[in-house]
Amino acid sequence: MSPKKAPGQKALGAKEKDGEARNSQDKDVKSLIAEQAREALSVIFAVRLVNSLCVRTFFQPDEYFQVLEPAWELLYGDNSGAWLTWEWRHALRSSIHPTIFAFGYFVVDSFWASYRVPTVKAKWLLMAPKVLQTIFAASSDWYTWKLAEKLYGPSSAAAWSVLLMALLNPWQWYTATRTFSNCLETTLTAMALYYWPWELLGTEADEKGESRGSSVLFSTSGQVNRCVALGVSLACDRQYFGGWKFPPFAWLHFNVTKDLAIFYGQNDWHYYLSQGIPLLCTTMTPFVLQALVRSLDAESSYPVTTSNALKALTFIVVTTISALSLVSHKEIRFIQPLLPALHILAAPYIVSFFTSLSTSGAVTCPRPPLSWRRKPLLAIAVLINVVIGGYLSWFHAAAPVQVMSFLREEFERIHPNYLNFGRASPNITISAEDGLDQPQELFALFLMPCHSTPWRSHLIYPALSARALTCEPPLDTAPNSPERAAYQDETRKFYADPTNYLARNIWPRNAPGEHMARYIVGFEGIEIPLRMYFDSDGPGARHRIELREVWSAWNGLFTDDERKSGRLVVWETGFYDD
Repeated sequence: MSPKKAPGQKALGAKEKDGEARNSQDKDVKSLIAEQAREALSVIFAVRLVNSLCVRTFFQPDEYFQVLEPAWELLYGDNSGAWLTWEWRHALRSSIHPTIFAFGYFVVDSFWASYRVPTVKAKWLLMAPKVLQTIFAASSDWYTWKLAEKLYGPSSAAAWSVLLMALLNPWQWYTATRTFSNCLETTLTAMALYYWPWELLGTEADEKGESRGSSVLFSTSGQVNRCVALGVSLACDRQYFGGWKFPPFAWLHFNVTKDLAIFYGQNDWHYYLSQGIPLLCTTMTPFVLQALVRSLDAESSYPVTTSNALKALTFIVVTTISALSLVSHKEIRFIQPLLPALHILAAPYIVSFFTSLSTSGAVTCPRPPLSWRRKPLLAIAVLINVVIGGYLSWFHAAAPVQVMSFLREEFERIHPNYLNFGRASPNITISAEDGLDQPQELFALFLMPCHSTPWRSHLIYPALSARALTCEPPLDTAPNSPERAAYQDETRKFYADPTNYLARNIWPRNAPGEHMARYIVGFEGIEIPLRMYFDSDGPGARHRIELREVWSAWNGLFTDDERKSGRLVVWETGFYDD
């Protein structure tokens, strides 16, 4: 005989079952969200890997000379042929960034150490930075999306639009997988914003004073982390530079106190507003500007925490752009770390413009049906982004990267016995196996604006001797002095009078030995003065050289430097044919 149930026992059991059902449902939802996040991460990484493989163009020298060249020297030593610019000689840069890529080189070098296939190893060394930067770029997209979910709600339309904006942004496609320090800064910024305790902004617990303890704990933890990061940075720089150095002070001294940054160009105060944000955001610019203005009135559309977070992101954008606008030398990539914030701010306005959802983009239950609006305009905007990103990444200024592959492959063909990765001696000679009894040849001479191509990270082999025009700034001159005004670097001197510069500085008649190049590389604009130098009536007639064009490539529809317009050409001198 079953025991008699006490009053209310049946109702209590029903509540327990309801609670268990809700817990089970919550677990299912969390499991679904976790699975969705894993799938999204896989897609993000795959997209960025394809992105890195599709980027085959040259953008700015810092991609190579501020990270890959010092990274190459870290692994292969002083005689590896790496080109360290003046910033590294004067400790203006932190060694942490190139150390990361030196580790990538180390992994490849260690794997292929037992295999005597230097040409294959060279290709993997070219790939190593791309793979590492793929990880950084994918991490940036991932953390930006997760922050959007934290602010707008999991699986909300606004959060998904943030991810789509990041993947379809042509500037991101053009630069995210390049080895700029600004790209790594963008990743670190996205991570920092995601882990920031946004819940401290306007929660009920905060209003009651209950979050004060957690705020103090966070502040203490942040101070400890900053001290640890500073200590690691100082230790790395001491190991790299051979003494105690603090690059931020050196950077301020040279670029601000001595005003050397202006040597590399100056821009109007409104550069970031009139050009920076439009190029950074392209078709998303109207929504970004709308978001920056309307974020001050976010309380009407969002919970307190989210509205305060959006105000904080707007404050970050405004103060950063205002501060950087005070510096004469400006570049768009300097504000690239703001992209995660800009995408998050613009997302709800893009959603409300192209869909039937409200501006808030908040998730409601039941979820309202999503219907698209202004589809032709959306298709045009996406197409514009794809065309811009595709052209810049695949076609525009591809020649400076392609020419390095041509020269490297020619060296592999002509000197197969000198493809080692050891420390190259400056007095090395081509062996008798090559039929040459003379000092190592100058394989390539670059007569073009300085740092117009990558360097040892793409030439690879230390025995591949190359020379290029330099552009060292006037380090020993005072700002606004006559000496600085009259200063001309090697590149400017060459383009002022190419033929005479070749006679006086490249192949001077009274030099003890003339180091003739096998190949001369330059943009087509120098062909006439170059041939005038080697002409029978020119100062270089004694060389008895008749230039022969052996390679050329188109360099894009436009350029920011007229000296780089037209085709990039490689001329063979024939000096070593015998």
